[in-house]
Amino acid sequence: MFTRRAMLRQAGGGFGMIGLLNLLHDQGLIIPESIAGASEQSGLGERALNPLAAQPSHFQPKAKRVIWIFVNGGPSQVDTWDYKPALTQYHDKSIKEFAPDFTNTTGFFKNAVGNLMKSPFHFTPRGECGKMVSSIFPKLGEHVDKMTFIHSGYTESNNHSPALFAMNTGMARMGFPCAGSWVTYGLGSENRNLPGFVVMSDPKGRGLPKGHAANWSAGFLPGVYQGTYLRPTGQAIDNLVPPSNLNERVQRTQLDLLKQLNNAHLLLHPHENDMASRIESFELAYRMQSVAPEILDVEKESASIQQLYGIGQERCDHFARQCLMARRLVESGVRFVQIYSGGMENQRSWDGHNDIEGNHQQFADETDQPVAGLLTDLAQRGLLSDTLVIWCGEFGRLPIAQTGAKPGRDHNPHCFSAWMAGGGVKGGFTYGESDEIGYKAAIDRMHLNDFHATILHLLGLDHTKLTYRYNGRNFRLTDVAGDVIHKIIV
Repeated sequence: MFTRRAMLRQAGGGFGMIGLLNLLHDQGLIIPESIAGASEQSGLGERALNPLAAQPSHFQPKAKRVIWIFVNGGPSQVDTWDYKPALTQYHDKSIKEFAPDFTNTTGFFKNAVGNLMKSPFHFTPRGECGKMVSSIFPKLGEHVDKMTFIHSGYTESNNHSPALFAMNTGMARMGFPCAGSWVTYGLGSENRNLPGFVVMSDPKGRGLPKGHAANWSAGFLPGVYQGTYLRPTGQAIDNLVPPSNLNERVQRTQLDLLKQLNNAHLLLHPHENDMASRIESFELAYRMQSVAPEILDVEKESASIQQLYGIGQERCDHFARQCLMARRLVESGVRFVQIYSGGMENQRSWDGHNDIEGNHQQFADETDQPVAGLLTDLAQRGLLSDTLVIWCGEFGRLPIAQTGAKPGRDHNPHCFSAWMAGGGVKGGFTYGESDEIGYKAAIDRMHLNDFHATILHLLGLDHTKLTYRYNGRNFRLTDVAGDVIHKIIV
């Protein structure tokens, strides 16, 4: 007869053994045989025990980590990095003379379509490579010899939300894993006490990009791979500080019990991969309590470093703090950091439909010194060589005026500019060309799938092999396309 007392005794012993096995595993002494068996059945191996465990790359990587400066709203390529003297020569001429197939990309401003418009900014050669750079980037212009410039990027989406999703996830609709999630899924985290993927956004107004958290979602990947969003003001992470009435011993006891129960469930249902992610999320949150506050405190940096980034300067203090925080995060083992310059909820972004001169000058003032400081700081710490820094938005802008009292430029998916630095890319190098007026990518065109494939390659990942089985097919960041652009790689 199986009495209640016997049942409790047997179950209690079983829970205790699960706790012991996991404790030994956390110390790296054993992998519990029963859980390991369940892991093998699920096809994830040790990843079912620790989804964020560091994973080997497919081949020797050039970069170990990424910092992506996302220039939200669509920066104008012809007013930033893609110098087009023809726009000065042909100022106020009809674009139809140079692009007979021109059609207004959005259709929202069909009554405000003007003629070709020269850049309001002055371009000068910078660095040993002589790269022509807009006057809005006096500090970043000092770093052109570290950068690879891409002037032939293109996409299909001409509105912000789908274009943001496309640039982040490879798909122009929500529900798919973003690049940071794919990288973290492929490589894991270098620091078990911190998330592998962190996101920051503009603190001024409601500075989230359109689509909000769908831009850093894990999609159908386990939830542990989604971006951890750091609030730009106030407490960076919710519930990072435990309640005053909950001491460490009580909290640890509660988490241990929860972990034991979840692991017992995992043994019975080995194919429920989200369970492992849920277990790890609780444990990661607990571990972050003692580590994250220290790393997020940029005030611990020396006065000279804070000055380098522009902390304390009203125009750029907010972005300077995020760039410095990004350096501290990657230095501590975070794999992927994305920082959004500008948001769409408060119409505070690089979306220069009106007054392109005032708009781009403002956002360049906010970001120029902080990003330049980041490059300098990474280089002097020996981190730039294996940290890939990316500057890119969701699309470019038209070379014609959007008419008004202060003319701007409309969206342009046919051409955008981007740059990369460090992490195995060539310095002082330009890849691809747009046409004479900067309307379309013309030579060595780079689709965003190629862009993503190249980023993954620099991290030692074969974009065709980094897949996840979902709904009966293998998905990947580059869908069924994408070529690595080897010409930009050292």
